[in-house]
Amino acid sequence: MPGSLWEGFSVERMVGVGVVLTGPDGRILLGERVRAGEPPSWCLPGGAVEPGESFEAAALRELREETGVRDTGTPRVTAVVLDHPGKGLGEGPGERPGEGPGEGSGERPGGGSGEGAVRVTAAVAVELGSGAGEPEVTEPHVFRSWRWFAADDLPSPLFPATARILGGPAEGFYRVTG
Repeated sequence: MPGSLWEGFSVERMVGVGVVLTGPDGRILLGERVRAGEPPSWCLPGGAVEPGESFEAAALRELREETGVRDTGTPRVTAVVLDHPGKGLGEGPGERPGEGPGEGSGERPGGGSGEGAVRVTAAVAVELGSGAGEPEVTEPHVFRSWRWFAADDLPSPLFPATARILGGPAEGFYRVTG
């Protein structure tokens, strides 16, 4: 915007969600992530918030797209994770170090350092509905399977954004109360 307060100010912003879907027994859904070019890991459903979406709407959309699950309770934001790629504070939604410019590599698209990048990931908790059935692999190029895990018995390794959400209080972790 010419003449605006932000003129000449270059910051890459990424906003995403991690969906903490719990089953009737309290276990958490994680996907076995096998995306080409990444080491395998376990990951919450989630992804980028699209323009005009709330965190809750993005969470339900990502859950439908990645697992086919449509029957859920009311989603609620339980935490927000803030990190700064290139500053050593972890990775954001759908990102891994070295995945490409602007995605944890310390570079922004078009070059430069990642020092101006900011990532915000909302943890959105939602319960599986009684008629939901089992999650399905709808993106086989990203996920091999979906499995349920007790919160005290999580698999390893966890995808960086998932580890930050499920790991709880740490630098850049803000619990939402209310």
